[in-house]
Amino acid sequence: MSDPNEYLTLARSIELMTAPLQGSLLDLTESPGPGPLGRLSRTELAHGAWIDVLPGWMAGADELFARLLTGVPWRAERRWMYERVVDVPRMLCFYGAGEELPDPLVTAARDALNEHYAAGLGEEFVTAGLCLYRDGRDSVAWHGDTIGRGSTEDTMVAILSLGTPRPLLLRPRAGGGPTLRHDLGHGDLLVMGGSCQRTWQHAIPKSARPTGPRISVQFRPAGVR
Repeated sequence: MSDPNEYLTLARSIELMTAPLQGSLLDLTESPGPGPLGRLSRTELAHGAWIDVLPGWMAGADELFARLLTGVPWRAERRWMYERVVDVPRMLCFYGAGEELPDPLVTAARDALNEHYAAGLGEEFVTAGLCLYRDGRDSVAWHGDTIGRGSTEDTMVAILSLGTPRPLLLRPRAGGGPTLRHDLGHGDLLVMGGSCQRTWQHAIPKSARPTGPRISVQFRPAGVR
């Protein structure tokens, strides 16, 4: 292994696999799986965007986190940014349309979301992108999911958060509005809909405080990334 960056990525991953997760006392259940979606709380945003939030939607979330942490084929990526190649500050895995998802509870979550949202969306969630934030050094910069149809059409992106809560921030793309914050983890659900991907941006900021690992599962319709 000649690349020192590759060595550091591997070392952080090994450290993560052996680190204990601070579980939620609310996640003690004999019936794991997604709960009913009738308790969703919707917030209407500017420019035709909205978000739905449901804390603790996934029962058995901490056990699901542990299975995904060790069972998903996580990969590190490097991208050209700021006139140089940099490490993407999180681990990734993507499941395309028709691919088997990594756990029955992930499949159950997608199916429940489709049953609830398909009529309004006009289509189903068919892909699942997974991100592993190993600690506070991992993050995602301000962005909208505008690769593909999200740049020109209303759509939805549903995010299931597992593990240690991390703040997800939202702000208007054009500026001039407040930044919204939702701390998501331990089975929480957040759905961004309407024009949210093209008129708002979201981010997971870095943290200087000791922070445990988090996995996000992002369900999207075809042609939205």
